[in-house]
Amino acid sequence: MAELGSLVHRLELAVGRLEAMSMSGGSTGGSAGGAVSVYVDAYDKIISGPVAEYITLSQKIGGDVQKHADMMKQAFNNQRKLLVTASSSQKPSDAVLTTLLQPVSKSIQEVQTFREQNRTSPFFNHLSAVSESVPALGWVAMAPKPCPYVKEMQDAAMFYTNRVLKDYKEKDKTHVDWVKAYVNIWTEMQNYIKEHHTTGLTWSKTGAIASASAAAPSPPAGGCPPPPPPGPPPPPMDVSAPSSGGGDSGEDRNALFASINKGSDITKGLKHVSDDQKTHKNPNLRGQSGPVRTGPKPFSSSPRPAASAAPTRTLPPVLELEGKKWKVENHEGAQDLVISDTELKQVVYAFKCNKSTLQVKGKINSITLDNCKKSGLVFDDVVGIVEVINCKDVKIQVLGKVPTISINKTDGCHVYLSKDSLACEIISAKSSEMNILVPNKNGEFTELPVPEQFKTVWDGHKLVTTATEIAG
Repeated sequence: MAELGSLVHRLELAVGRLEAMSMSGGSTGGSAGGAVSVYVDAYDKIISGPVAEYITLSQKIGGDVQKHADMMKQAFNNQRKLLVTASSSQKPSDAVLTTLLQPVSKSIQEVQTFREQNRTSPFFNHLSAVSESVPALGWVAMAPKPCPYVKEMQDAAMFYTNRVLKDYKEKDKTHVDWVKAYVNIWTEMQNYIKEHHTTGLTWSKTGAIASASAAAPSPPAGGCPPPPPPGPPPPPMDVSAPSSGGGDSGEDRNALFASINKGSDITKGLKHVSDDQKTHKNPNLRGQSGPVRTGPKPFSSSPRPAASAAPTRTLPPVLELEGKKWKVENHEGAQDLVISDTELKQVVYAFKCNKSTLQVKGKINSITLDNCKKSGLVFDDVVGIVEVINCKDVKIQVLGKVPTISINKTDGCHVYLSKDSLACEIISAKSSEMNILVPNKNGEFTELPVPEQFKTVWDGHKLVTTATEIAG
């Protein structure tokens, strides 16, 4: 029976490899042939090897894991199409490159969205392991160090893969094999990148310059991997103008939105009109021959100062110790921010870090996150307070102890407590979408929302405020 089971397992893996090969469309995939298609062939070996094994085991587990694997299958397929294009074309402009990257970016978003929509799934740890590491497919846009980026994403999945191993090590070997197969994908991907794309995606030296039509037809997803948060539709602009940045085709749009978002400061460019110049207070002015600005006419010229404003200057990223303060500022998409040489008297202040992850090792006095978006914080021990101010969609994980966490003017904050930090006080104000995740005896986390609505009554002596549950 054991031999029969082993034979069935080998047959399942073989079928998975055949399906993966049919997905990739052959070994050369229509590339220009010769040396330029070598790395496409090497990529097909990853698809027919660890990727196929991962897909086969996911199908065996079934449910949400299988659905997730189908999305990952499409993601690898989209990346292969990009590699085929690169192997036979010269590197295009930044604008065209962004379009070529959109199918991969869209796949990453779909994988991560599926996890968020299925937080109650019995396979949530499986989904989280894949969701946390799938941005590794964005290595094609991570010059000049794509390989370390994949390693960082692989490490990001370790927390959840370890939990899968813990839950199923003595129950079901299929899940253990699933973890090994999935982790092996990124291990083999690193070896592949080291050999064929050491400093970034390798483009052909010959052939035509790649065009946007080479991208697989799909709805615009916007941005290079890792995927950016959805934003408002861009205003009309001259797309033929070359980007002035080093690869960020959205700088002009960001500059425009920066000027629009000035709020009351946008009116500083307008000329002040005194009372003696106002026609409604001085009827004599109405008979003068000079042009008089009345009614809606000022609006035709008022946007001019804002439109001519200088583009917002991108500040350089900072990670340095200044006195007793660690300054972490202006990082974008940085997943490897680590502060390890810490002392008890030091503090950490992170400001305007987007889509980044900061790890603070050792015991430190306090940590502050200010104006950060879609970022994560992992720390060992804090003897004072962890403050989250003016942030959006941030995640905090406590590995050791912390007495107090303050959340202020923040939308979206997930706090993962350790067993040693369950006595932590959570103080919140003017914030929403806050969740505290508490570990159980079996290693699982229970997600508990922090109340956002309160009821206050006068009891005859003082005001009494209690939290209320929002129906629906």
